[in-house]
Amino acid sequence: MAVKKMRPMTPSQRHTISDSYDDITASRPEPSLVVSQKRSGGRNADGKMTMRYIGGGHKQMYRLIDFKRNKHGIEGTVKTIEYDPNRTARIALVFYKDGEKRYIICPNGLKVGQKIFSGAEATPEVGNAMYLKDIPLGTLIHGIELRPGQGAEIARSAGTYAQLAARDGKYAIIKMPSGETRMILTTCLATIGTVSNADHMQERLGKAGRTRWAGRRPRVRGVAMNPVDHPMGGGEGRASGGHPRSRKGLLAKGYKTRKNKTTDKYIVEKRKK
Repeated sequence: MAVKKMRPMTPSQRHTISDSYDDITASRPEPSLVVSQKRSGGRNADGKMTMRYIGGGHKQMYRLIDFKRNKHGIEGTVKTIEYDPNRTARIALVFYKDGEKRYIICPNGLKVGQKIFSGAEATPEVGNAMYLKDIPLGTLIHGIELRPGQGAEIARSAGTYAQLAARDGKYAIIKMPSGETRMILTTCLATIGTVSNADHMQERLGKAGRTRWAGRRPRVRGVAMNPVDHPMGGGEGRASGGHPRSRKGLLAKGYKTRKNKTTDKYIVEKRKK
């Protein structure tokens, strides 16, 4: 996958860096694996706006992704690699020998026609899902379960990966994408390789309209509002607004919001500041 810089024929193209989509092999999704999505516009069931800056955008169909990878011992063949509007990574359509079709998060380097497996019989090759107890130490992995059978929760976005650092009894020591080191049960599944579309972070939208196509409306800064509208509003001239805080007065940018979680005891080393 690569990005392309547009020729500056218009003001927006001057700053646009877009996806080349040269790794996409199909233009339409598998009909049996898509469901319709209804946009809320940030409104709840009563029609009241509960989330600002949401609205509009292009209609999207949701692709049903197999995060559990529970087709153990059944060979799958990659048929297509596709774009998914709901995530930054690519997705791969897999045909299994028993006739079932499923979408998976596409790892970097996965090719059309490649065979993939999951379960105890799988080997540590790109795209295969294995238990953490069977994966060689030092392997780069993604799509990691936090609890056995729950489905992949860690390292699912474009270009991300974690590393299996060590094993200690029934726990595996995982170095997370954030830099945090955490213990996870060795009976959890993970997929070999890194997530595809690593160049996604280099893309630049180039104009406000592309943000609107994604369903995001303009966001107003709190310091630009009046005191009645925001705790940071008001003041003479360009006032900074004091301590950064939300519209409801909750402190932001450094204020700890994470409560005591039951999983904190599994953290070996906190993430980097």
